[in-house]
Amino acid sequence: MRTKFYFLIILCAVILTSATELQKPKRIIFFGDSITQAGVSPDGYITQLGNSLKMPDYELIGAGIGGNKVYDLYLRMEEDVLMKKPDVVVIYIGINDVWHRLQGTGTDYDKFIKFYQAIITKIENTGSKVILCTPTVIGEKKDGVNPMDENLDKFAGAIRELAEKNKLPLCDLRTLFVNYEKEHNTTDLEKGVLTSDGVHLNKLGNKLVADNLLPFLK
Repeated sequence: MRTKFYFLIILCAVILTSATELQKPKRIIFFGDSITQAGVSPDGYITQLGNSLKMPDYELIGAGIGGNKVYDLYLRMEEDVLMKKPDVVVIYIGINDVWHRLQGTGTDYDKFIKFYQAIITKIENTGSKVILCTPTVIGEKKDGVNPMDENLDKFAGAIRELAEKNKLPLCDLRTLFVNYEKEHNTTDLEKGVLTSDGVHLNKLGNKLVADNLLPFLK
C-alpha cells in the first residue's frame, strides 16, 4: 500500500513538472548594439515582433548596448545571455565594427570572424539555438556609393559564411535593406527612408527587420 502511495506521489510530481514545462514560454534573447537597445522601444523591432507573436508563448529579451562591437558581446555574453538560459539567441552585430573604423576604433576583419565564431560556439555549447543577422546600412544611398558600403558588404559576407559553416539560419538584413533602397529611395536620400540618421532604424526600418525575423522565430 505504501509503495502504491509513493508511486502516486511521484506520478503527480512528474505530471506537474511536465505541465510546467509545457507552459514555459520560449525565451528569445536579441544580442546586439544600439539598434537592438532601441528595439524594445514602442516602435522597435523587438516590440513589433512581440505584437506579432502569440504571447505569452514567447518571452522576448533585448540585450543591446549602444556602441557595442563583436568583442563587447563576447565579453558580456555570460551575464547578459548564457545565465538567462535562452531557447534562442538572435545575434545582430557588425555596424559599429565597420562604422567606428572611421575613428580608427573599428574591428579588424579577421578578429571580427574569430570573436563572432567564439560567440556562436559558446552559445551553442549551452544548448541554445542561434540565428544570425547581417548588418543593415551606414548611409542609405543606392548603388554602393555610401563611404562604408564596401566594408559593410565584406563584414556581411563574413556573417553569411559563418552561417553556412555552422549550419545556422541567417536573416540577411543587409540584402533586404539594399534591395529596399533600390526600389523605394527614388531621390537617393542619405537618411530618412529606413533610418533616422543613416544608421539607427526608424519605425519603417524596424518593421522591415521584424517582418523578416518573424518567420525564423515562429
